[in-house]
Amino acid sequence: MSNSPVQSRRQFIGRVGTATAATIAAGAIGLEPLLGVSPTGTVSAQDDSLVPSPRATQAYNLRETAARAQRDLPEPTQTPNTDETLYANKIGSYSKGLPHNNLGEVSVPAFNALVNAMNSGVPAAFEAIPLGASSPSVQRKLVNPQSGLAFEMEGADSHHLAIPAAPAFNSAWEAGEIAENYWMAIMRDVPFTDYATHPLAAEACADLNTMSDFRGPKVLGQVTPATLFRGLTAGDLVGPYMSQFLLRNIPFGAQGYSNRMYTPLPGIDYMTRYDEWLSIQRGEQPVLPAYFDPTPRYIRNGRDLSQWVHVDVLFQAYFQAMLILLQPPNPADPLSGGGIGAPFDSANPYLSSITQDAFGTFGGPFIATMVCEPSTRALKAVWYQKWGVHRRLRPEAFAGRVHNHLTGSASYPIHPDILNSRALNRIRRRYRSYLLPMAFPEGSPLHPAYGAGHATVAGACTTILKAMFDESFVIPNPVVPDANGTSLVPYAGPALTVGNELNKLAANVGIGRNIAGVHWRSDYTESLLLGEQVAISILRDQRSCYNETFSGFSLTKFDGTTITV
Repeated sequence: MSNSPVQSRRQFIGRVGTATAATIAAGAIGLEPLLGVSPTGTVSAQDDSLVPSPRATQAYNLRETAARAQRDLPEPTQTPNTDETLYANKIGSYSKGLPHNNLGEVSVPAFNALVNAMNSGVPAAFEAIPLGASSPSVQRKLVNPQSGLAFEMEGADSHHLAIPAAPAFNSAWEAGEIAENYWMAIMRDVPFTDYATHPLAAEACADLNTMSDFRGPKVLGQVTPATLFRGLTAGDLVGPYMSQFLLRNIPFGAQGYSNRMYTPLPGIDYMTRYDEWLSIQRGEQPVLPAYFDPTPRYIRNGRDLSQWVHVDVLFQAYFQAMLILLQPPNPADPLSGGGIGAPFDSANPYLSSITQDAFGTFGGPFIATMVCEPSTRALKAVWYQKWGVHRRLRPEAFAGRVHNHLTGSASYPIHPDILNSRALNRIRRRYRSYLLPMAFPEGSPLHPAYGAGHATVAGACTTILKAMFDESFVIPNPVVPDANGTSLVPYAGPALTVGNELNKLAANVGIGRNIAGVHWRSDYTESLLLGEQVAISILRDQRSCYNETFSGFSLTKFDGTTITV
């Protein structure tokens, strides 16, 4: 990425002098009188009597120290895989929304225009990117590539974070991931509670075990129904597939509501016809509508979960989890009865106070805002990875390559593991194509696959929650949906702890996008860790801001190690 704006960001910040910084700040928040900045942006002479107070100086020094600490961290190496340079026709790179030929291969000049816009950072260059729909009236737009070029005022700069190279187009790793995507699509209507006995789950496990480089969770080296489509932490393998935080009723002030939702009708998938697939690769709006069950249900299968992550509101899952964690149990209230009143983390300084309660710091309002706070930072970090570094193609596009290869329309360097997968025979028999059946009419959104926005936000917000609450607290009265998803029934099994269920919540959201067909497994695994980095950088910046005697935020990372920030 030698031509990327990331190389000049540090120099830019270093060149900004005191007067220029004051001008920028004044223009942003309207403090010209305080800073002595005229409406034209010039700095006027300051009254010598306006000497900063000790508090103002302390606040300035605090911010400067935090900024220097972030600046002086080791610079990460951005490591895209070699697909973009290896394939002249860009078959391994993201291109949805741009012009494509009848094989679904992108117009290279249009692709280069996108890359040049990212590398230059010039806003007008983004407006010059050619789009591919047959008419502007049906054209979908590229989703916010400039977000990855934005700066941030708290935590790590988006360009100061990194994720490893994505799996290569021709690798066994990529083949294993697309095989899982196909099986997720095939099994969308199988209840999670049936995985242990369902023949499709057994067939999926057997097929994934033939993949030479499948990196999903395993037991003794084997994918089993108990590990199928689950997340990367040990806690993800404990108990029901769905996290308690996506099942329990949600207390919300004087209200409260059920976690039931309107679910798509079973058996209806999209983009399995080649003409439909090609039109959507070119960025055209979908023609087919979505169809919904009129009965609200709890999430019981992959199709339900796909719809939840289709329309969720960024930090919704983690805000709901926070409400459940904060509210004490109230069995008398049928809606707010989902609260569990989890204890605060043992490092919370107010646990030992005999005269004070937590509130704006370390209390409920503090936690309610902290859980949302890393979300936009997480999006900026992952959007830079998406558009500025990796530009990985979506699973639906890879499946189009598989289809054209197997039908003889083209010849691509696809690893034989997927070409020999049992999943393809099932897909072909049902849909008469090898395309990946999608849960959404429009398929993936118009931004690259790697990393995943949902998973990055999940990693960031659940990390905050793990820092705030006692992760070892056992969740009382756990539940699972009944076979129809219309009610909750008691769960009997190993104890479910707050920490494990928060990890599972992050996995449900991240992998739910994979089940929908719009992301790969490594999009989830690496983005979860990216979000964790974002949250830790924010906690580190905030650590020195409190007046209380405080030993630091303690939490268990996704890799199982414990840290204190």
